[in-house]
Parts: sequence; C-alpha cells; structure tokens
Amino acid sequence: MVNDVIRDLPVICGLFPEEISALLEVEPLRGRQIFAWIHRRRQASFDGMTDLPAALRETLKSRARIWNAECVEAVRSEKSGTVKVLLRLDRGDTVESVLIRDRERVTFCLSTQVGCPLRCAFCATGAAGYRRNLDTAEIVAQALWLLEAGQVNPEIHPNIVFMGMGEPFYNYDAVHKSIRLLMRKDGLNIGARRITVSTAGEVRGIRRFADEGWQVRLSVSLHAANNDLRSELVPLNRRFPLEELRAALEYYQERTGRQFTFEWTLLDGVNDQPQHAAELAEFAKGLKAFVNLIPWNPVPGLPFKPSSPKRAVFFAETLRRWNIPVTLRKEQGRDIDAACGQLRRVVLDQKKFAIENNFH
Repeated sequence: MVNDVIRDLPVICGLFPEEISALLEVEPLRGRQIFAWIHRRRQASFDGMTDLPAALRETLKSRARIWNAECVEAVRSEKSGTVKVLLRLDRGDTVESVLIRDRERVTFCLSTQVGCPLRCAFCATGAAGYRRNLDTAEIVAQALWLLEAGQVNPEIHPNIVFMGMGEPFYNYDAVHKSIRLLMRKDGLNIGARRITVSTAGEVRGIRRFADEGWQVRLSVSLHAANNDLRSELVPLNRRFPLEELRAALEYYQERTGRQFTFEWTLLDGVNDQPQHAAELAEFAKGLKAFVNLIPWNPVPGLPFKPSSPKRAVFFAETLRRWNIPVTLRKEQGRDIDAACGQLRRVVLDQKKFAIENNFH
C-alpha cells in the first residue's frame, strides 16, 4: 500500500515530456529521457534510469512518482491466454484491464472510469455502481501494467480498445490525452488505426471525436436497433435515441470518411432473433458500418443467457444476406470471468463480506 507521503507526490506517466521537464524543473533533454524510460523502456523506477546522474535520480524520487496504480490481482486464462488485472488506485478505488491474445495479435482493453454511470442491463460494471472518472495517468498506467503482466514482447505493438469500465466520452479530455501519449513515437508508438474508442452512444462525444482530425477508430455499443428495446438494454438511449445517434454517425462519416463498428452483444431470446437482425440492417443502411457480434459472458445475478452458437451463426448469416459486413467474435476468457467488471465485482463483494462480518 502506498504511504501518504508518497501518495502526495505528482504522477508523471500521464505527462508529455515537456510537462515532465517543467514539473521536475529539469532541462527538456531530461524530460524526454524520463518519458522514454517510462513508455518505451517500461521502467517503473527512477533507480533504473541509468543514463540519468545518480544524484538526479535520488532527487526525482522525492519529487514525483511514475504511476498511481498497483496490481492487486492478475488472472490468466490457460485456454485463451487472456489476462485480466485488477489495479488499486490512490483513493482505494479499483479498476480492471484485460489483455486478449489472438495468435500474434495482442489487444489491451482499458477502462476510463471507476465503475460506470450508464447501468447497461447486461453489464457487470454498471451493476457495481459508479465512483469517478480516471485521470490520464490512471488510464496510461493500465497499458503499462498489461505490458508487464502479459510479458508482451517489446517488438509487438498492441491494439488498444477503450472498451473497459466506463463511458469514454464522459471522460473525454483524459481519454484524448492518454491516446496522444500512447501514440507518441518516443513512447509506445501505437498507430492511430490500432486504437479504438467505444461509446454507448454519447452523441456529443461522437461529434467532438469526428472533429479530431486523426485516424483513431470509433465503435458504438448498439445492442438493439429499436428504441424500446435499446432503452431497456442501454439506458443512455433515453437521452440520445436512435434518431439522434444516427445523425451523429452520419456527421462522423461525413467528417472522416471512415468506417466504424457496431458492437452487438448477443443475448438469448432478447436481441438475437431475425427481426432484430432486420432492424439492425435497416439502421445500418447507408452507413459505413461494420458489425461485431459478441458472445455474452454470463454475469451472476443478471437475468440473461448467451445466445447459442447456432443462433449466433444464424444471426450473422442473416446480416450478410442484407449485405452488412459482420464478424462473430470468438469467445475469450469465460474461464476467468473476463466480462468487464466481474473481477472487480468479486473483490468488492469479498470486501463487503469482510466488513459486515468484522474480518480484517
């Protein structure tokens, strides 16, 4: 556990090189060196920054710390290679991040909030409640921890998806800065096309995102294409119904010319029937949209079941007959409760049990 004196020190993994040099009152060269040590060379200690003078390293330890998150639990799927980590933040909050392997491809799923205020009906994160936005350093630290926990080869550039806990566009500025940091050539050097931001349909954020002038990808968690059902599954739809979402996506398409993705979690008997596929095809008509069908990872206490493999394949084939490009995501990590928020929920439930029973 981080002591109070250290906790009061500023955190630098969420800063650009020029911000590091200004904060630590060192010349710009030193700021660039420190940034490269953290992001490119994955150094978690000032002691390991061996091209800095020893006296400076000692001084830096009293002025700042590198990150503000510690790993309290990491679980690995022997079946798929998926790794999930639970990080403890300064204020005692916890947040999840996931590393997904698919042959040589590595994807990091990062969180943007502690919990989530949207309370989507099928999501473990929303069921656990919302605490606060993450700061930039807390977002970047997740990627740095996953590199370590997953023992990722330095030659591999991971894909980054902001699809973890929280609604990214409710924390726009911190997400924006974290993306810029992750893309830096003197850092992790992750290309814009390797980064995807997923929203549940926050229309204002989609329009702002469209004006960024970058090639970072957009994904929309749709899950239903009629307002009644979508409002049940994704309550944000009551504020931004499908008509407004469609207009924002048309604006995104006009501004960027880029394809985006619809995420659709398949729930047995809820949104996996032929009429649901037809509604999706109609909504996607005229949009440069790609559909990603996702098998649902069961969450204890929620009244849903995953669609059968046969039903999932039929749903995908129905979309293809409507000329909608679609993929069916391979199930990953069910053996480690890889659905977003599940590990955190387990730990919170254990903590609550210990408090209620006076265990320490």
